[in-house]
Amino acid sequence: MTAETLFASLQLSVPELVLAVGAMVLLMIGVFSSERSTPTVTGLAVALLIIAGLWLVLKTGEGEAYGGAFLSDPFAKFMKVLALIGSITAMVMTVGHARSAQIDRFEFPVLLVLATLGMLLMISANDLISLYLSLELQSLALYVVAAINRDSIRSTEAGLKYFVLGALSSGMMLYGMSLVYGFTGHTGFDEIAAALTAEGRSLGLVFGLVFILAGLAFKISAVPFHMWTPDVYEGAPTPVTAFFAAAPKVAAMSILVRIVINAFEPVVADWQQIIVFISIASMLLGAFAAIGQRNIKRLMAYSSIGHMGYALVGLAAGSMAGVRGVILYMLIYMIMTLGTFACILAMRRKEGEHVENIDDLAGLSQTNPFMATVLTILMFSLAGIPPLAGFFAKYFVFVAAIEAHLYALAIIGVLASVVGAYYYLRVIKVMWFDEAKGEFARTAGELRLVFGLSGLFVLGYVLIGGPLGSAAEVAARTFF
Repeated sequence: MTAETLFASLQLSVPELVLAVGAMVLLMIGVFSSERSTPTVTGLAVALLIIAGLWLVLKTGEGEAYGGAFLSDPFAKFMKVLALIGSITAMVMTVGHARSAQIDRFEFPVLLVLATLGMLLMISANDLISLYLSLELQSLALYVVAAINRDSIRSTEAGLKYFVLGALSSGMMLYGMSLVYGFTGHTGFDEIAAALTAEGRSLGLVFGLVFILAGLAFKISAVPFHMWTPDVYEGAPTPVTAFFAAAPKVAAMSILVRIVINAFEPVVADWQQIIVFISIASMLLGAFAAIGQRNIKRLMAYSSIGHMGYALVGLAAGSMAGVRGVILYMLIYMIMTLGTFACILAMRRKEGEHVENIDDLAGLSQTNPFMATVLTILMFSLAGIPPLAGFFAKYFVFVAAIEAHLYALAIIGVLASVVGAYYYLRVIKVMWFDEAKGEFARTAGELRLVFGLSGLFVLGYVLIGGPLGSAAEVAARTFF
C-alpha cells in the first residue's frame, strides 16, 4: 500500500479513527481520575460520538479503503448515522440512572464507544476478515457491558449467557467463513461474488453460507438463535438493555444485507430459503411467546425477535424495494424501541425502586398522562396500527415481498402482526383502564425528551416519510 492510498483510506475512515483514539483518551482520563470522572467521561463520550456523526455526514466521501476491506458508500453512511443516533440516545438515557442501576463506572461509556466503533466498522466491512474483527470488537464490549453490575446475580447471569452463546455463534460463523474461503479462494465480498458467478456453487459453499447466516442471525436475535435475548434483556441493567435493543441490531442487519446482496448475490435461491425460514420462525415466536409475559423487558425482547422477523421479510425479497424496506424498518424500529425504553427507565417509585412488571403501569393515565399518552402511541406503532410509523415500516417490507411473489411470507407476516397486537394492546389497557397502584417518581428531563421526540416522530412520520424514503432509496441503490 502506497502513501497515497493509505492517506485516502485514512480519509474515508476518519469517524472510526476519532472513536478509536477518543476511546483510548477517555480510558486514560478515567484511569487517572478514578470514579469521580464518570460524568466527565460520559459527557466526552457523547461529544465524541456527535463529532464522528457530523464528520460522517459532512466530510466523509465514498470509495474503498484498505485494499477493499472497508467500504464507504451511501448505504454505509445512512446505517452508520442510524447506529450513532442509537448509541448517543442510549448513552444520554443512562446519565440520570447510572447510580441507581449501579453502572456509574467510567468504563461504561468507554465500552459503549468501543462497541459503537465495532458497529461502524462492521457496517463498512467488505471482506470476511474485516467483518469478523469488527463483529468481535463490538461483541467483546457488549459481553462486559451486560455483566457490568457485578453485585447483581441477574446481571452476571445475563453477561455469562450472552458470552457463552456469543462465543458459540462466533465459532460457527468463523467455520462458515473458512468454508467459503476454501471453496472460492477469496475473502473479499466482490471476489466471492465473482467466483460464484464464474464457477457456480458447491455443497460445501452452501454449508459455509448457512454457518455465516447462523452467526449473523444470533446478532439480530432471530429464531432459532434467539435464546439469549429474553434473559439478557431482563437481567442486564435497563440502560444497557436500551442500548442492546437499538444500535447493535441496526449494525448486524446492515452487514446481513451487505453480505447476502453483495457477496452471495449469485446464489440468491439458496440464501433466500434460509432468510424466509428464519423470518417466519421469528415472526411467529415473537407473536406467540410474548403473550404470557409479565415483565416488560422480556416483552420487549420477544417484540424485538418478532420485529427482526418482519425486517427480514424485506431482505428475503432480494430486490431494491426490499432493501429500502429493511432500511426504513430499522430506522423506525430503533426510534420506537428507544422511546419505549425511555418510558421503562422512567418506571421508578418515589422510594427509588425500579419496577419492571407490566402491572406496575396500572393507572398511569391518571398519575402521568403525558408518559401514558406517548407509551400508548409507541405501543400502537409497534403493533403496526395506521397511520403511525410502525404501520408504514411493515407496509414497505410486505409490499416488497408481494412484488417478489413471496405471497405466503407476506400473509404469515400479516397474521403474526395481528396476533402480536394483543400484547401491545394489553399494555395500553393496563395504563388506561386499571386502577392506579401508586405514582412514579418525577421523570428525568433527558427521558422526557427522548420519549417525547420518539412519540412525535412516530405520530408525524406521515409528514416526513417522503424525504426519509428518498434517502433510504439512495442507500438501497448502492447494491443495484
